[in-house]
Amino acid sequence: MTGYYGKWGGAFIPEVLHETFRQFGEAFAAAKADPAFWREYEELMATYSCRPTPLTRADNLSRHFGGARIYIKREDLNHTGAHKANNVMGQGLLVKRMGKTRVIAETGAGQHGVATATMAAKFGLRCTIYMGEEDVMRQRPNVFWMEKLGATVVPVTAGSRTLKDAINEAFRDWVTNMDDTHYVMGTVCGPHPFPEVVAWFQSIIGRESRQQILKEHGKLPARVYACVGGGSNAMGIFQGFLDAPQVELVGVEAGGLGIETGKHAVRLAGGGASEGVAQGYKTMFLQDADGQMLDTHSVAAGLDYIGVSPILADLWEKGRVRFAAATDREVMAALALTMRQEGIIPALESAHAFVQAFKEAGDLSPDDAIIINQSGRGDKDIFTIAHAFDDPSWKEFIRTKGKEYGA
Repeated sequence: MTGYYGKWGGAFIPEVLHETFRQFGEAFAAAKADPAFWREYEELMATYSCRPTPLTRADNLSRHFGGARIYIKREDLNHTGAHKANNVMGQGLLVKRMGKTRVIAETGAGQHGVATATMAAKFGLRCTIYMGEEDVMRQRPNVFWMEKLGATVVPVTAGSRTLKDAINEAFRDWVTNMDDTHYVMGTVCGPHPFPEVVAWFQSIIGRESRQQILKEHGKLPARVYACVGGGSNAMGIFQGFLDAPQVELVGVEAGGLGIETGKHAVRLAGGGASEGVAQGYKTMFLQDADGQMLDTHSVAAGLDYIGVSPILADLWEKGRVRFAAATDREVMAALALTMRQEGIIPALESAHAFVQAFKEAGDLSPDDAIIINQSGRGDKDIFTIAHAFDDPSWKEFIRTKGKEYGA
């Protein structure tokens, strides 16, 4: 069935949106079949967005943990500070093909919002960004830049006031403004063809990473780690290695305050998620017995989503991707260590992947390599990080965890 990955995915949309999705799907299929489109996309990303991003050899962390050589894929050096630009610039080219004049988007951490506002400014499009009120407060620097780039930022006060609610509001906008508006979905979720579209544009991460690790290390890595909210950065890098069964793919979800507390966003690593249909597609959702979506929690605004990509749900079910969870405090400790050891500041989202890599790097051989996908940079999180470092209980945990890491 079109738009399904195993039993996951689909397009559960109201009838009023069928024609819009048909036009979108046809425009994407035509672009994907046109080699000139991908060349135009690669040229745009090279000249506007600093691609290819480097694969950094983390010598200090490698020595620190022993075991595998650690490499970091530096999506934080992509334009706007995260992997999000890969997708939005590609969808911007599609918008030009479709002749639309306005774009809308949802955002959690704000990186997708900033990237969409940037794309709109470059292509001369009107732009509205929906963002949960809670995320507006904790990601104020990104809100500032979205507004200065010309976007209208709409705080969403419904529900938990986070990412899932922003997505709902964006869909409501689209239903009433289909003729001139395109919804730039930010992750590999939602109704078909969004998961396929976003995964295709984000695959540039994995294509680059495979070439870079072979050149640098001489063989494929033993493992690749990426954080997973909706799953766009993970799918981006994983696609470079899906055909290599010897490469273990590890997705790391937001453990929040601990799975046992219920305050987390763990879907595929044993967090109690169940099969369901919401926001236009079928996947594993954090929901109650009546199908009502639960509140989620993460110190990282971009990971507190109720669902997960249907593509990743399929890869999880098939055993191709292993999932783990990292707690808020583990994330802060890994962030502190990475800053001190390498002079690199990962986004809080990305730091989830660092946690699991740090736990496992020492178990591998020095002949092995691992790649951590640093999906974004941490300057957007400065206030959250500063608050955590000033909290006595957090400081003690970070100090204790540092000793465990050997810091």
